[in-house]
Amino acid sequence: MSGWPELEWDEEPTGPLKGLKIVDMSTVVLGPFATLNFADMGADVIKIENGQGKMAGDMMRHAGDNPTGDLGPIFTALNRNKKSVTLNGKDAADKAVILELLKHADVFFHNVRLAGMERLGLDYESVKAVNPGIVYVHCAGFGQGGDYSHRQAYDDLIQCVSGFASLFEMRGDSGRPLYAPSLIADKTIGLFAVNATLAAMYHKEKTGEGQFVQVPMFEAFTWFNMVENLWGETFIPGNGRLAYTRSINANRKPYPTRDGYIGLVPYNDAQWRKFFELGGRPGVFDEPRFATYSERTKNITALYGIIEEIASTKTSEEWLALLDEHNIPAMRYNKIGDVLEDPHLEQVGFWQEREGEKIGKYRTITHPVHYSATPANIYADPPTLGADNDEVRGALGMPKEENAT
Repeated sequence: MSGWPELEWDEEPTGPLKGLKIVDMSTVVLGPFATLNFADMGADVIKIENGQGKMAGDMMRHAGDNPTGDLGPIFTALNRNKKSVTLNGKDAADKAVILELLKHADVFFHNVRLAGMERLGLDYESVKAVNPGIVYVHCAGFGQGGDYSHRQAYDDLIQCVSGFASLFEMRGDSGRPLYAPSLIADKTIGLFAVNATLAAMYHKEKTGEGQFVQVPMFEAFTWFNMVENLWGETFIPGNGRLAYTRSINANRKPYPTRDGYIGLVPYNDAQWRKFFELGGRPGVFDEPRFATYSERTKNITALYGIIEEIASTKTSEEWLALLDEHNIPAMRYNKIGDVLEDPHLEQVGFWQEREGEKIGKYRTITHPVHYSATPANIYADPPTLGADNDEVRGALGMPKEENAT
């Protein structure tokens, strides 16, 4: 066995990370969302999955109806442009393959608990022994050294403990804390992990030095949540008023028009004045409680109430045309199904329809970031479980008949 395998793709990767070699042992959403970003940007991502058991592989393979039984809709969205190899770290022969890949990789990325990786002999020190320059990225629930470091972490739990769920209670319209109806913690921490990995790779590029990088969900998501919501406790002594007054206001929501809803955010003084004029209420902006940004922030509930009254006087399309004409920020209200047919997204090619040999026809999302010289692209459909065993094992000098796991 020797070297990183020369991987074959359906199309040629063109992104800015082409040539970056990543061994990915992450599962579910957080880790695969992060490594999807790397893969879209051209990195070689080899996804290692355990092929044993009724629910073999990444559990997201089995969530939701799908044509193959192992390409669930969330898995399909998160795992294109990757290779799938089934390897069991508890098996000596399989572990040898993992270590050979790690010996030549730039990044080892996983969200397995460190104690489990230590038992497998795949902890940082063990991997560093075969590849001193490895960037070893561990997505943890909680940082080391704290009371929670031994606990499991999932999106709901992080929303709960970070104070994020309490924002709904503070808003006053639900009467209780709620979870956002999105895996917002997993996806946010996935982006933190992308940022952390690229920063560590930049350091390695300059110095040749690898390192251990831990991305703790609790700390990272609390950082994300509190940058605006520390608010009145920013300065010491604080005044006890946590959470940005505008964002937790119960009236901050799409406004009802004569025939639907609209998103509407006048922001600077000129936009506010023009909006009130267009709405037939020019005197509102002259009131002291709304005359300055500071006063508007203090009186945001009353201000939102007046916006709601004014919004109801015209149809959504009337408002969109009028506000666009006067450069006042506003957008149509899309139900989630409407997003599939949003004209802007269609015009920029956001949605792609593809057809894979195993998966058939499916819809996927174009990488949203644009690079003029090295565009990200979709060059391979999501792999069925172990689809690339022969290719990767063969490239490492392992006989194909040793694929059984």
